[in-house]
Amino acid sequence: MKITRDKVVAIDYELKVKSEGGGLELVEKTEGQEPMVFLFGQSGLPEKFEENLDGKQEGDAFEFSLTSNEAYGDIDENAIVKFPSNVFAQDGVVDTETFKPGAIIPMSDPDGNVLRGRVLEVTPTEVEMDFNHPLAGYDLHFEGNVKEVREATEEELSHGHAHGPGGVQH
Repeated sequence: MKITRDKVVAIDYELKVKSEGGGLELVEKTEGQEPMVFLFGQSGLPEKFEENLDGKQEGDAFEFSLTSNEAYGDIDENAIVKFPSNVFAQDGVVDTETFKPGAIIPMSDPDGNVLRGRVLEVTPTEVEMDFNHPLAGYDLHFEGNVKEVREATEEELSHGHAHGPGGVQH
């Protein structure tokens, strides 16, 4: 079965980004773990990522690169925000174990959308957070193989995502 819209796809892959020295640095690897499972055409993955898998079949290998513009875009300086530290204080104190550089903090916007911000810096008066996608600003290189392609269930199609092992459990 070929990968086409509304098929459930499972892939093993390695994701590498260009390092400062110009080489490729491993960021993520699924082999030996659960494969990445997604509903093709409704995954929320970059469009060019899916375009590079379109038409492949179980057992096919793939290798391709995406520029940052084809992937998660460049760093948006407007997505780096400084908040008064008292916003995060409980009983007048900011928990420095939770709010430390590198920590990922779930927050929500005024419309209730969940945003994940990475803490950049904490001072006595401010907490600086980055709401860019963690891979924003990077060219991405993928290499892997297609483990499975199957028809999506009606429930998966109505929910807009894959269920079961490697997919969303609920």
